[in-house]
Parts: sequence; structure tokens; C-alpha cells
Amino acid sequence: MSDAYVRFSLTNGIRRIEFFHPQSNSLPGKILNELAQAIQTAGEDPETRVIILQSQGEKAFCAGASFDELIAIENEAGGLQFFSGFAHVINAMRKTPQPILVRIQGKCVGGGVGLAAAADYAIAIDSASIKLSELAVGIGPFVVGPAVERKMGVAAYTELAFDANSWRSAAWAREKGLFAEVHEGIAGVDAAIDRLADQLAKSNPHAMKDIKRVSWEGTGHWDTLLLERAAISGRLVLSEFTKNAIAQFKKK
Repeated sequence: MSDAYVRFSLTNGIRRIEFFHPQSNSLPGKILNELAQAIQTAGEDPETRVIILQSQGEKAFCAGASFDELIAIENEAGGLQFFSGFAHVINAMRKTPQPILVRIQGKCVGGGVGLAAAADYAIAIDSASIKLSELAVGIGPFVVGPAVERKMGVAAYTELAFDANSWRSAAWAREKGLFAEVHEGIAGVDAAIDRLADQLAKSNPHAMKDIKRVSWEGTGHWDTLLLERAAISGRLVLSEFTKNAIAQFKKK
């Protein structure tokens, strides 16, 4: 399989949204836009009771931003446009009235950590280590930062943001609140996802909507905030430091 995609299906009130990219499920602009649209569409469908967000394959859950697109950005407008894609996905997850479960079958990097943080409930395999690698290439986790900080707290967020070269274990992520559950083996992850999704699909949708609304209180300004953060990343990605750092990463 070589073609990137976003696919979705609906069965018994459970909406599955799956994305794939051949480069470790990285996120180019097209995939980000399609993800945001798929999540928004699912949220507007009265038949959707619960959403499962997942990626394809058995390895990385998400490698974050596409280096190919990062290195091709030529001006601040292009940088803002690209990083706004992450803002749109996180805001779509935040505003969707149904609970969103995220199935994490492997490592999460950068924007992948942001997807986990924007989940209402993330279930991960025990090998799903995490890293916010943005500073290592001269940028910073600005767009995903509010979601990560909301879920894990300032201390854990800054630990990840500054120590951008180090992996943290799934157990650490569970302890800090990023992952709600960690299971040994993908069969355990899928069993847990299916159990909770089935339970929520049969629950009172109005009560679930209110639970989600209350749990996201205080984030109404994120439509503006995340775009402001995207502009910061869009400027930094143009620096010689960042261009050189990304080029070195691509050689690995």
C-alpha cells in the first residue's frame, strides 16, 4: 500500500475514521484537511454516537508533520497554511459533540501526540512511546501545545517540549494522563476500544454531549489561539536553522 488516504465507516452508531501515509503515517496538508473534514462531518451526522480515530498499520500511530512539505514551505503564508491544518484537526476534535476515542498502535511523534491529547479517551499499546520532536528541528510544538498542556499539565508538556530528542514510554504517558489505558498487545487495545465504543454507542447521546462540553470548558478561544500558534511555527520553519535541521533528519 503506497497511497495516502482518509477513510471512514459507520456501523451501529460507531464512526471509524482511519488515516494512512506511507511515511510512518505522517501528516501532509492534504491528510490534515481531509481528517478535519471527516471529523466535522461525523460530528454533524445524527447517526454517529461515538467516533474512533485510528491509523493504518501495525507500527507508528503518527510521525507528525510531513518533512517533505515542511522543507518546501517558501513564505509565512505557506507556513501558516500548513500548520493551520493541525489547528483545524484539533479544533474539529474539540468541537465534535460525540466522544472521540483514539486507537494508538505505535509511536506518536509531534502532531501524533497532539491527536492523542485532543482525544476524549486514548487507548494505547504498551510500546507506544511518545516524543514532541519539534524543537529538534528548530520549531516548537506550538499548535499542539494547548491540547497537550490541557491533558497532561504544564510540567509534562514542557518536559516533552524541551527534551525534544528523548522518547517517553507509554507507561509514562499513562501516568501523566495522555493515555487513558495502556494494553499489552494490539488485541488488548482493540478489545478495549470495541468494548468502550459499544458501551458509548448505547449511552444517552445528550448526556455524552454535555459531558464533552463540560470537559472542554475554557477552550472556546482555541479557534483563534491555535491559528496564532500556527503563525509562529510558520515563521520559524523558514529559518536556516530549521531548513538545515529538517534536511539532516531526512538523511537518517
